[in-house]
Amino acid sequence: METDNFGSSYLDILAEAYLMVEQDSLKFSILNDLAYYTHTRNLVKALEYAEEGLRLTSFKNNTLWHGRFQITQGAILLRMEKLNKAEEVLESAKSKVLEKDLAHLNTQLGYVYERRGQLGKAADYALESLRLGEKLNDERAVAMAYSDLSNLFWKLSKFESGLEYGLKSLVLYEERGINDLDYGFTLFVVGNNYLSLKEYDKALSYFQHSIVIGERYGFYNNLSDAYILLVDLYADLSEYEKANEAGANALKYAELLSNNFMVMSSWLSIGKLQNLEGKYGTAVESLQKSIAIATDEFGDAFRLSQAYAALGKAYAGNHQYQEAYQAFAEYDKFKNAVFTAEADQRISLIQTEFKVAEKESTIQAQLSQIKKQSTIQTLAVIVVCLLGLLLILLFKAVSNNAKKNRLLQNQNEEKEFLLKEIHHRVKNNLEIVSSLLSLQAAQIDDPAIAEAMQKSQQRVHSMSMIHQKLYQGKSLTDIEMKDYFVNLGDYIIDSYGARERITFDCVMDNIELDVDTAIPIGLIVNELLTNSLKYAFPSLATGRIEVTLKEIGSVLHLKVTDDGIGTIADTKPEGTGFGSQLIALLTKQLDGKMELSVENGTSVFFEFQLNKAA
Repeated sequence: METDNFGSSYLDILAEAYLMVEQDSLKFSILNDLAYYTHTRNLVKALEYAEEGLRLTSFKNNTLWHGRFQITQGAILLRMEKLNKAEEVLESAKSKVLEKDLAHLNTQLGYVYERRGQLGKAADYALESLRLGEKLNDERAVAMAYSDLSNLFWKLSKFESGLEYGLKSLVLYEERGINDLDYGFTLFVVGNNYLSLKEYDKALSYFQHSIVIGERYGFYNNLSDAYILLVDLYADLSEYEKANEAGANALKYAELLSNNFMVMSSWLSIGKLQNLEGKYGTAVESLQKSIAIATDEFGDAFRLSQAYAALGKAYAGNHQYQEAYQAFAEYDKFKNAVFTAEADQRISLIQTEFKVAEKESTIQAQLSQIKKQSTIQTLAVIVVCLLGLLLILLFKAVSNNAKKNRLLQNQNEEKEFLLKEIHHRVKNNLEIVSSLLSLQAAQIDDPAIAEAMQKSQQRVHSMSMIHQKLYQGKSLTDIEMKDYFVNLGDYIIDSYGARERITFDCVMDNIELDVDTAIPIGLIVNELLTNSLKYAFPSLATGRIEVTLKEIGSVLHLKVTDDGIGTIADTKPEGTGFGSQLIALLTKQLDGKMELSVENGTSVFFEFQLNKAA
């Protein structure tokens, strides 16, 4: 059955079932699936499965399944850089398989010619797969053909056309509802066209989607490809740290798969990144590794042209001008082999054929529409008269509704203004209370009472900040917590005069909470920040305080940590203990629980139930 479960459990089940099946056709089908889907993570094991299938079908004299195993074997061989052998077995399979198998066979042959830089020939095979798919009503074959054309248009710098066919392919894949290997491949092909068009946000979205599918199912080849393209994307955005991380991931998955093409491409992307970073000496080493992997049968003149172009830049940046000249000469040689007039003409012809076919389809649809219109023309006159009467009635109804809608809109705007004004006044009143507490504290000689007054002032201020966010923000009910924590932390650190010695970090994504949840959490964080500043860093010690807040399902996870002196287990808490009582009450109010850790400083963990927040 068709499935999108290509994880280890699926392959393990197939491996066990294959040994128990006696019916030849089912046994061959299972073994062929094992070979094809295993090649996404282990090429050697996949080839063993394919060769086992070839031996069994030869012994059973089953020509059809022997040809199908040859298609799978060809797909594996071309990814092992054995292009000539792959072409040989694929050509041998043509006369053995059914017409419905030929689209998949032609796709693999197209990959062989694409890898060799013969893009015009590759386009011919993609077009033949498309014709077969349309003839047999095989949407998967049509989707794969569109995907291959998208990739070929990208290689010829026809990015708009590449994007057009890539998006057509995705529509067909998504209608099937199966996240398979070819769907993941098409995602990063579309992302690549967006990247070349400098639409970085869209490109990143498609790359990330491809990576999610690749990591879920273990498609190492797609993962390596997607991370290679992420290197280019982040490099264009000058986000070099992310680019280097993506390069390391690209190389990791390429080496896991033992795929020299992916390894070569990974080193190429890393070398291009190092050029942008000005690390020309390191770039030379990376690019030399990339080129060294390309054996005589490697065949990909397109990738080699890119590698030599990047190597020439690296040599030039490293002031090795003679070597740079030689590298650029190699670049010209490979580029001229790929971007031939014949390839460009063939791709242009394909574009023309598609547009002509679309126009013919449009003309046929218009003719059919004209026939339908002539049939209903008499009825249309009657319908128009009735519609005229109906429109008069509707006009009156719409006019009345429009008046009501305008009235409701005005009322809503007035209510929104009043709510903002209320939050503004509440904030101002709380600030007045905070200021009064501050003035009162300044008049008190007893340090303990003055400190209690100061803490009360900070608590009131933390609540006033909530109301300030409400009337300044877009929402009148929700608070963006990251910005709130940053402002709260800055205020408390400044109030203790600890700006020069204490670092405050808020490590979290943007999270919005309703006011009934935000105020208790704000008060809890206020108490913990105050305690850290008072007790964790004695004698003007320096340190760091970090706050994180995550929402997982219906549970909020809050963590406040410092790298101060920690807490001694048997020591009585300092101060009045009111802050600890307040934290316990607020935690209970939010139906939460708290854990305390005093290793390497102090860490306080909370879990709150969102759906039960008071």
